[in-house]
Amino acid sequence: MKISQSVPGARILAFGHYQPSQVVTNDDLSATMATDDAWIQSRVGIKERRIAPDGESEIDLAVQAGGKALANSGLSADDIDLVIVATCTLETQIPNAAGRVATRLGIDSPGAFDVNTACSGFCYALAVANDAIRAGSATHVLVVGTEKLSQWIDWTDRATAVIFADGAGAAVVGPSDTPGIGPVVWGSAGDKYDAIIIKDRDSFLHQEGQTVFRWATTALHPVAREICDRAGVDPADLAAFVPHQANLRIIETIARKLGADNAVIAKDIVLAGNTSAASIPLALSRMIERGEVPSGGLALLLGFGAGLTYAGQIIEIP
Repeated sequence: MKISQSVPGARILAFGHYQPSQVVTNDDLSATMATDDAWIQSRVGIKERRIAPDGESEIDLAVQAGGKALANSGLSADDIDLVIVATCTLETQIPNAAGRVATRLGIDSPGAFDVNTACSGFCYALAVANDAIRAGSATHVLVVGTEKLSQWIDWTDRATAVIFADGAGAAVVGPSDTPGIGPVVWGSAGDKYDAIIIKDRDSFLHQEGQTVFRWATTALHPVAREICDRAGVDPADLAAFVPHQANLRIIETIARKLGADNAVIAKDIVLAGNTSAASIPLALSRMIERGEVPSGGLALLLGFGAGLTYAGQIIEIP
């Protein structure tokens, strides 16, 4: 089965990912706060997460993931004419991440900008890359999701410290005679903007967990079905479902309501934690690397999080 779309245009050529080397287990966290492995796994499904050390920035993570995606694509830096970075955890807002990532990868004079819709950021950025190629504004686009959430977390607060982590994932997008990226479905619930928030530069990330959980488990499965409908794809024909890795219970609830019974469900959160905009490309890149999903199969991507925002599309797995 193929994605149904009137104008052919773009597909993902390759993925890449990077995780910091430091592993923080639930037992490690229980040594510094009132929690334990059973409590964390029962609520969010996480066993361990990766944390970047001081001196390894979200830019460093992005360069590693982007470089791997570029190598996997078979293209050179000279072939890339647009770089889009999705992130919500920059230490400084100026300059942007995309220009710095491009320069360090040897990509000369590309269009370069960032997208901040937090955990849905990769899907937003991928939609823009798809549209840019279809409109003729770009030929090959590097899309990166990168986050160093650890620098915005109060490590004595178990409501957030047990959930969030660091990492990066990337994709190279190029032209295609047949569509390999379906129409995006995106939106927001701005009335819940403060459910996940960093109030100012001196504050840590704060999350209203129950508000986010209720919204995600009730509002998002209709979005997932709309994504399938707009691409002309039956959920039963999906090879993979790769939602934002927010919470294992959220992932399993949306998957069950969607009815993608034949799809491999991404559950990267168990060993990677919640890496916000990095989580979808990180999870899918690791699934591809392990041979868990077929090349040419269809994957439903669904990002959601702070804002509150959501976005998703169906892609052909490279």
